[in-house]
Parts: sequence; structure tokens; C-alpha cells
Amino acid sequence: MFKYLETFKVVYETKHFSKAAELLFIAQPTVSAQIKQLEADLGVALFIRNGRQEIETTPQGDLLYQKSVNLLDEWRELKLDLQHEKNQMTHCVIGASHTYSIYVLPDLIIQLKRVFPKLSITIKLMNSLAVVEALNRHEIDFGFIEKPLSMKHMHRFPLVKDQLVIVGNPEIGPWLVREETSGVYYYTQRYIEEHDIKQEQVSIHNNEIIVALLKKGYGCSIISERAAQGLDYKPLSEKYQRHFYLITRDQESRDELSKLVTWIRQQARDARSN
Repeated sequence: MFKYLETFKVVYETKHFSKAAELLFIAQPTVSAQIKQLEADLGVALFIRNGRQEIETTPQGDLLYQKSVNLLDEWRELKLDLQHEKNQMTHCVIGASHTYSIYVLPDLIIQLKRVFPKLSITIKLMNSLAVVEALNRHEIDFGFIEKPLSMKHMHRFPLVKDQLVIVGNPEIGPWLVREETSGVYYYTQRYIEEHDIKQEQVSIHNNEIIVALLKKGYGCSIISERAAQGLDYKPLSEKYQRHFYLITRDQESRDELSKLVTWIRQQARDARSN
């Protein structure tokens, strides 16, 4: 049953049997067969097949999704608890935005492993919006973002400040910009509009590639001062200063995870008071 619910969850979120099959690494007929079996077991239709590739959900499908997300999350936690019971390991999945992952998270992971030696960590690198969405879908336990995003039933806690700087000649370009859902995109567009810049913009969905191009003397970009070390950069005003944030769900049933989050928040408070 849980395998069928996992398949249902992916189909529901993609609204597409083929895409779900790709994400699950199984054949499309297998996805269709599992959904049909789930519908037969429950005695209800979960999706409306209208002949097109994209499908629609039924009210019963919507209700099952709402109820099954927490159930699947608890089931995954139970499996992890059983797998790690021998070593009494605590497993957590962290989603982190690009700049935070590269320049802040490594030191935090080292500290976490010292304080919580039996902590097992999986890190998923994604932009800020994707982190929030992954937390909402219970795909991660908590996350770090560089954009003040939020959703219902989530907490956002400021950690450390991050100063943005400009690297390269803004009047020559081309401008190397992140995707719209990234944390730094808003600040880049603000600077471009304020200075009426008309140079070409090249969208790059990876901060490390931007830094690598800048190191080769190609282009111009607004990046974190942490990422600009070793480059010739120009500091920007305080309005180009942002925060890195910790985001968590409202209710967290795992005591170990609650202790972990509390420790991270306390470290941030201590750093700000020093």
C-alpha cells in the first residue's frame, strides 16, 4: 500500500503519468497499474483521464493527497528509525540554497557532527523557492534559504547577514544572473533598473558557474561577498544586504530534530550577540 501511495503522490504532484514514471525510475505502465490497483483497493477514482497527457484530480484524490503526505512522512521516518536503531542514528534531510550551501553550511555541518555525533545528514542543493516547496511537500526536514519566503504552517528564522557585491564592469556586461526563483535575482534586477543598464543578461542556474566565469574575467554579476573572495569586487550599499534564513514546519514530531533546530537557532543568537 505504501508503495502505491508513493506513486500516487508523485503522479498527483506532476499531474502526469510519464513524468511520474521518470521521477520514480519505473515504466509508465507500472505507474498506471499501481494507480489502478490503489483506486480498486479504495473503491474510488483518484484521477480523471481525459485523453490528454496531463490529468486532473478528483475530490477523493485531493483528500487522499492531503491525508497521505503526513502518513508517508511518518512511514519514511519509521523506516529510517528502524534502519538506524542499531546505531541509534538520527537521520535528517536538509534543503539548502546555493550560496548558503557552499559558503556557510560546511562549517555548520562540522559543528553539528561534533555536537550530535550520531547524526546522519542528507543535503539537497536547490534554490530558495525549491527549498520552501520541498519542505511543504515533506521532502526535507528543514532548510536554509537566502530569500524571505514563507508558506502557511512554516517558521522562518533569520540566521546571519549576507552582503552582496558587484564583480566586473556593469557597463560592459554581459550580466550573469541567476534564475527568477533564486535569492539574489531580485537584487540583481533592482540594481539593473536603478542604473538603467541595457546590457545583455545571461541566465545561469548555478552560482559556482557564475563565479568560475567571473574568475576568468568574463561578465558581470552581483554575488555574495563570501563568494567573491579572491575577486576584484565593489561593495554595495546596505540595501543590498540580506539574511540567510532557517525554515521549519510548524509542528515537528521528532524530538531529535527539534533539538537540532533549537541548537542551530541558539548558535545564530549567540553569534549576533557577540
